[in-house]
Amino acid sequence: MNLSRPCFFGLGAALFVNVSVGCHEPSGAQPNSVALTHSAAPGQPSVTTPMPAKEATPAPPTSAIAADAGAPSDAKPPPALAEQEAVPPLVDDQGKPLAQSDERPTLASPSFQKRVELVARAILSGDVEPALPAFFPLLAYQQVKDVAKPERDYKFRLLANFKRDLLEYHHALGAAATDSKFDGITVSEKDAKWMAPGSEGNKVGYFRVLRSRLRFTLPTGRSRDFELTSLISWRGEWYFVHLHGFK
Repeated sequence: MNLSRPCFFGLGAALFVNVSVGCHEPSGAQPNSVALTHSAAPGQPSVTTPMPAKEATPAPPTSAIAADAGAPSDAKPPPALAEQEAVPPLVDDQGKPLAQSDERPTLASPSFQKRVELVARAILSGDVEPALPAFFPLLAYQQVKDVAKPERDYKFRLLANFKRDLLEYHHALGAAATDSKFDGITVSEKDAKWMAPGSEGNKVGYFRVLRSRLRFTLPTGRSRDFELTSLISWRGEWYFVHLHGFK
């Protein structure tokens, strides 16, 4: 890992992270649940993933999770239940942290869809704390990050930046943020890569996908499109890491 740069997992590629504005018509979707849709063009190549243990199942080149128009806007589970649904088990029966796996993550995972919901609600409401279960788990980060005291880097840099970026996107929606709607998340699955142990100075491998997008519609019908800079996998699940650039 290149420890001279404050970026997660030592990524060195420059990214365009400006918030952009779209022009599509309002979908009528509600932000409180998600349904899987696919928009892959026929004949596009699938991901080739160097997996030392087993060959990964090819993923669709581009996929999107769209908000479910049939969900009530006030449907919100209790915090403890939301966290339980959003985070699969991280420890075994003896409380020992479970190790990483080479299972390829999928957008169809119910717990990932729950994590997307939590992030969308945080951006719409400006209340960031309920979205924290969507973030890459500390128990996983401690196994991945090859530095002393990864807990400090996790808490004071990564998690702090995640909260800040959630609020940044909330403010970018403007005064009508709470009346806006979440349209979905688009992930370029064909670009997901298995980062082998040591490839970025880390102790264990993981899948990584860059430059996904979070889509919202304002009450006026205008669209706002926000960057989701990186998703990282742990035990076959996608988790949020960087929202607005590597910091």
